[in-house]
Amino acid sequence: MIMDTQPKFPSQEKSLTNGQKSGTERPKPMGPGLGKMESRMAAQTTRPAAKLPPPGEDGERAERIRERARTFIMPVIAIFFIGLFWEIYSSRTGVTLPGPIKTVTESWKLIAHPWFDNGPNDKGLGWHLLSSLERVGLGYSLAAVVGVFLGIVIGKSAMAFKAFDPIFQVLRTIPPLAWLPISLATFNQANPSAVFVIFITAIWPIIINTSVGIMRIPADYENVARVYQLKGSRYFFKVMLPSAAPYIFTGLRIAIGMAWLAIVAAEMLTGGVGIGFFIWDSWNSSRMSDIIVSVFYVGMVGLVLDRIMARIALLFGSIGD
Repeated sequence: MIMDTQPKFPSQEKSLTNGQKSGTERPKPMGPGLGKMESRMAAQTTRPAAKLPPPGEDGERAERIRERARTFIMPVIAIFFIGLFWEIYSSRTGVTLPGPIKTVTESWKLIAHPWFDNGPNDKGLGWHLLSSLERVGLGYSLAAVVGVFLGIVIGKSAMAFKAFDPIFQVLRTIPPLAWLPISLATFNQANPSAVFVIFITAIWPIIINTSVGIMRIPADYENVARVYQLKGSRYFFKVMLPSAAPYIFTGLRIAIGMAWLAIVAAEMLTGGVGIGFFIWDSWNSSRMSDIIVSVFYVGMVGLVLDRIMARIALLFGSIGD
């Protein structure tokens, strides 16, 4: 019996033991930079995954998109059916009202070139609208300043309210055109008369809404103003104006629409350059298509003025907050 008499060193025994435990595989050498890459990949795998929006948010977003689409599409559909009914009605025998197609065809020069100027009696719609807006701006500004001041006085003073409120309630029911002969007799000129008609028409809703807003200032605000001894301009800008602002801007928004209505009626009788005079002159010249186009422009300008006042009210509210 032959026995292996070669001595086994301890290192060989350890390698054999490790080989038996790990099998026949040998550890692979780690190249330079491989450890850093593996640690970086491990760090990336440990990062939290991107969160997807909840299913409810996608539904709300889709609903908002559909609501905006309906807001845009529904007026277009309504305008289409109104125009279709208008065209059918105007095509009947005995009807002198031109349809939409005939209106656009006959007044295309007026639509495509609103800023032409061929003399004092032959101007585009842009010049007429600009002249009317100048009168409205002047009369409306005066009405806003005077109306807010009188509204504050009436709202703060019970005696002033009892004295002037019945007078204002009577004057505000007078139609704008009823003031025109009085203004012509007073100023003897067409332009100041038209401005006065705008002023006297727009001032009443401003006075009434401002006075109501001043009367409804909360008592807590008044008590705080007394504690901090707010007087004069500080009381006006810190307490009175922010509290009454919703009522004031409601009156201003109503007044701008009434002023725009009044200028058209006033310019029909005063003459000169203006959208009201243009409508009356077109009627005397039997240009119904021009009247329809000018009426459309009047409505669009009125809408823009109303939206501007609404934006100013929102801006003032955000600044006040």
